[in-house]
Amino acid sequence: MKVDDLPGELILWILIASELAVFMAGVSVMVVLGLMDPEGFAQAQAQLDGRAAALNTVVLVTSGLFAARAERAAFAGQAAKARRGLLLAALGGVIFLIVKGVEYARDIQAGIGIESHPFFTFYYLLSGFHAAHVVAGVVVLLLVACRAQPEPVQAGAMFWHMVDLVWVLILPAIWLIW
Repeated sequence: MKVDDLPGELILWILIASELAVFMAGVSVMVVLGLMDPEGFAQAQAQLDGRAAALNTVVLVTSGLFAARAERAAFAGQAAKARRGLLLAALGGVIFLIVKGVEYARDIQAGIGIESHPFFTFYYLLSGFHAAHVVAGVVVLLLVACRAQPEPVQAGAMFWHMVDLVWVLILPAIWLIW
């Protein structure tokens, strides 16, 4: 496969690759620290409620489906359908942020802070940085929905899929492996 065969612009692929590299560096450091203190990481992880993470996984994957359908509709010349898909994908992002906000509030109320344990440092760092990307993605999806032209819709959907992928990559490190 040549660069010319990739969908979207090269600069977007560079952005996506660099963002994935940053997240994977954070996950890698977290895993190494966890291997040095598996019991501490397991005890810290046990304080989290995985139901919110499971709900947010369903929400993000579903919103990714709406983004993919919006892209297909945009290339088929169905701007109204593309706009609807983008708005539903953005709504998924907003729901994700609400669930994450409730989860953070509950954790903070329980005394779980960024300095409570190295596990929580990475919990807040990785999930917070991801939430910032969700905010950016929602803004991008809403802006692209204004005109619903094929190439911008594709770029917005690609960014949104990166946000989905990052969630799937950080999910095990935070909620599953310890």
